[in-house]
Parts: sequence; C-alpha cells; structure tokens
Amino acid sequence: MEDSPISRLPEDTLHQIFYSLSLREIMICRSVCKLFNQTLTSSSFMHLISTRSHLNLLGLRPPHHHHNHHSRHLSLHSCIHVYDPDQNQWLRFSLDFLPFRSPHPVASSLGLVYLWADSPDSSKSLIVCNPLTRQYRVLPQLGSAWSRHGSVLVDSRNRVMVLTELAALYFSFSQKTQQWLKFSSNLPSKPRSPIVISNSILALCDVGSPWRSKWKLFSCSVKNLLNLNLNVMNNNWECLERHEWGDIFDIMKRPRLIPGNGNKILMIGGLKSSYSFNQSCLTILILRLDLETMEWEEATRMPEAMHRWFQDSKFKVFGGGNRVCFSGKKVGRLALWDCCTWRWIDGVPGNGDELFRGFTYEARLTAVP
Repeated sequence: MEDSPISRLPEDTLHQIFYSLSLREIMICRSVCKLFNQTLTSSSFMHLISTRSHLNLLGLRPPHHHHNHHSRHLSLHSCIHVYDPDQNQWLRFSLDFLPFRSPHPVASSLGLVYLWADSPDSSKSLIVCNPLTRQYRVLPQLGSAWSRHGSVLVDSRNRVMVLTELAALYFSFSQKTQQWLKFSSNLPSKPRSPIVISNSILALCDVGSPWRSKWKLFSCSVKNLLNLNLNVMNNNWECLERHEWGDIFDIMKRPRLIPGNGNKILMIGGLKSSYSFNQSCLTILILRLDLETMEWEEATRMPEAMHRWFQDSKFKVFGGGNRVCFSGKKVGRLALWDCCTWRWIDGVPGNGDELFRGFTYEARLTAVP
C-alpha cells in the first residue's frame, strides 16, 4: 500500500473520500491496511464524522474457559467480535489500545463497552472504553472475586452496578467521591440473568429445593442511590407476583431475562413437556412482560426445525429489544430471533462450537468514557 497512488494523497483529500462512506463501511475499511486504519482513527477524521448515527450490533463475550486460559486463545481477547444483523456481517474492533492483559467484555451501554482485564499487579480491573475512538477509563480497583461471581449491569445513565447474591456495588461517574459504594443484597439465591429496566434491577431467583427449581421474579429500585442512601438496597427486593400469572414460571425450564423495548422484559426458556423431574422441552419460548400493566404475553417460540439443534444442548441467550440470540454447545452457529423472523447466523468466530454469551452494542463515535 506504501507504493500505491492513494498513499500519496494529502490527508484532507483522504478524509473527504472516506467521509462519503457510511459508519459501517468506515469500520470495515479500518481493517484493510495500516494506512486506512491510521487515517480512519485519527482525531481529525473522528471529529469530522462525529455526527454519524449509531449502529445496533450484537457483541460476543469470550467463552469462560478462554477467560481462564487466555494464552491459548489470545485472538479472541485482543478484539471484540460483533455481528451486524442489518447487514448479516461480522465486524471486529481491536482492543490493542488497552494497556491490560486478557480484556473480557461483559456489558455495554450507549456506545461504551465495559470489560474485565488483568492489571499489571495481576488483580482484576473493570474498564470502560469506546472501541471506535480507542478511548478508555479505569474504574476504581475491585477484588478479583467480583469479576468471578458478580454480574455487571449498566443503566442508560452509565451508572455501573456489580451484583451478587449477598452484596452489590454501585458506581457513578457523576458522584463526588469516585469510589464504589457497597450494599447488602440479601437475595434468596444467586441472581440469574439480572437486567436493568428504567430505574429498577430485575432478576430471577431460585426459591425451590435442591431437588426441584422454583423460579421467582425479584425487583429492586435504585432511584434512591442518587441520594447515596446507603441502606436503599437492604431488604428492598420485592418478589413480583400476581394471581393471574398462574404457573407461568413453572412451565419454563431454566428461564433467563433480557431487556425488551421500553418498559418491557423478555423471559426465555424451554417450554416443559410435563412437570416431571428432568423433563424434556417442547420448544424454546419467549414471553414478554409489560411492567406497566404487569401482563404477560407470548412473543414467539423457536421453530421446530431450529429447536432440534438445541433440545439436547445447553444454550445461552443474549440480546435486547426485539432481537434475541441463542448460542448452543456444538451447534456451530447462532440462532437469531429478529423482531418477527427466525434465522441462522453463520461465520461465528473460533470453531463455532463454543458456548457464547453476549450483549447489545450501540456503536457510537460520540460516546466518551
């Protein structure tokens, strides 16, 4: 590329050429060569295209064993693999600008990605970054146990929470004291697939016995955290129950939550064929709960031909809004429910047989850590 005529063009001319491309095309061109990457990541060009609209993508989290043995699969950790549903295309955002080892993305909000990484002293750090602008910020130090057992939640104001069964941490960039605030959780069991909707945390908890699961939906408001009320989360979890819901939690095997559109949540799980122990599932069901009316409805269920690949396999679910992605062990590809249609996603990074988790990622050039 150094001998190519394009390398002799003035920087302003290159900027004008690339300015005509969409944000999606600019991201692809970054990977073409060193010259394109330097041009398209320069501060002057980033300022030029700062008003472009964001992209709605799905980001992958590396499998857990990759997280523990990063030296074997370094390629999965030096970048974030994202899928563009609108273009049916995989993209890759480099993380080589981070001065940390083994970055492990876990969450995203408003164009920022949150990830755990190994600090020079071998402790874990929670980092927030914008892979598009290559800017980052390190949050106050945490013990490594939080990275192993805590779920990272980020709301629309980029307030960060790390939730476990017994405790929760809270951090906001707007607070005067730049430190984590700790609260007691006192949940009945380890929270399953916790999510943030509006100003509340919702999570599923198993209140059953060691022999039979019994799932309940719990909610906790965090609005008072803005006033730094240190007791706001103590015994403040509410079990959401309605008589008219009937046995809605009993018909689903290993349910999970993901955020829906607006003030709605989606619950995904296997539809049980019976109430017997270790029963098989008829299909994978997606239910939708409106938190304003507190009414459930069926959103969709996985087609039979697609469900055959998941019925005997452990699977993970991630997404948001009207997009839900399914990853199954040794399935070789991802299944996607995109609003009204079901389809397969091919070309998954790695060998395609891994069990991936993920998150929704709104790629934005204007997001600042």
